[in-house]
Amino acid sequence: MKVVNSIKTIKKRHKDCQVVRRRGRIYVINKTNRRFKARQG
Repeated sequence: MKVVNSIKTIKKRHKDCQVVRRRGRIYVINKTNRRFKARQG
């Protein structure tokens, strides 16, 4: 999982990326391609 500065760039990497808020952190998850996981905060 990557820790990123900008969520916008990670969100554009794949069409199935979803942005989720959990415990005050922002996560990008992808059910079809799991290598696009990322976290901010």
